[in-house]
Amino acid sequence: MIEKGEARQYVTDVLNVGRSTLYRARFTRHLPVDAPVLYTWRYHVAVKAAVLFFSLCLPAAADLAAGLQALKNGDYATALKEFLPLAKQGNALAEFNLGFMYDEGQGVPQDYAEAVRWYRRAAEQGNASAQFNLGSMYREGQGVTQDWAEAVRWYRKAAKQGDAHAQLNLGLMHLGGPGVPQDYAEAVRWCRKAAEQGHPGAQFQLGVMYEMGLGVTQDWAEAVRWYRKAAEQGDAHAQFDLGVMYAHGEGVPQDYVQAHMWVSLAASRASGDDQRKFAHERDFLAEKMTPQQVAEAQRLAREWKPKTSR
Repeated sequence: MIEKGEARQYVTDVLNVGRSTLYRARFTRHLPVDAPVLYTWRYHVAVKAAVLFFSLCLPAAADLAAGLQALKNGDYATALKEFLPLAKQGNALAEFNLGFMYDEGQGVPQDYAEAVRWYRRAAEQGNASAQFNLGSMYREGQGVTQDWAEAVRWYRKAAKQGDAHAQLNLGLMHLGGPGVPQDYAEAVRWCRKAAEQGHPGAQFQLGVMYEMGLGVTQDWAEAVRWYRKAAEQGDAHAQFDLGVMYAHGEGVPQDYVQAHMWVSLAASRASGDDQRKFAHERDFLAEKMTPQQVAEAQRLAREWKPKTSR
């Protein structure tokens, strides 16, 4: 059954964006917050680079555009042919894309050390995507000796440029390190920056911190507000936690119909143990509801559509 103090654990959820593994942050109240699992998503070549090449001179822009299109089409040989000369000339976007190809083993043998070399060249020129990926390589110990402090250094550089993913990881590392001293207020500050950019994982994390009173005064209504933002974008764990808040009347009036709807949505979007857990809680809620209430909750869940972040 859904109990107060329900586990808010940190999990990972793999998305189909290249090598991307997108974190979904949640905590447990039964364990110390001392080892947060971080966002391990990698910037895909087309995420930011595709909108930046127009700042280059026209020939370089054309070559980079051709490389990006080739990469999108899975034509790695052509992508490599376009990126490599530009990267050798010091083009940061080409360096970043080349690093990603070595990171993923796309058109070249997978080689983390070579990926780090190209990421570093782009990162040192201020490319935020490369800074984030380089930080992740240090965090994971891929191509370099694992170094949490160095991971923090590169995440911070990207975060200061407004990179929401780096802001979130920096915030999470402040929850318990390693790499930085535990500082809940700093964790809130960086998570908020990412959340205000519409990052659903950061919105969820900020909700957790308001619910638990970490770095902020405990405020269930504010927790609900951030859970809702993430839940409306389709974050399954935010949907579940929002349902729990409705089930207990924490931050919102108690409403089993809304609770059932959100937990049902969470169950439909989760997998593995999470899916089984969410489905169990949904069924537990149904036992406390009338058939009419269950039918209404099911209708709301069927008609629900995700909202994009603004």
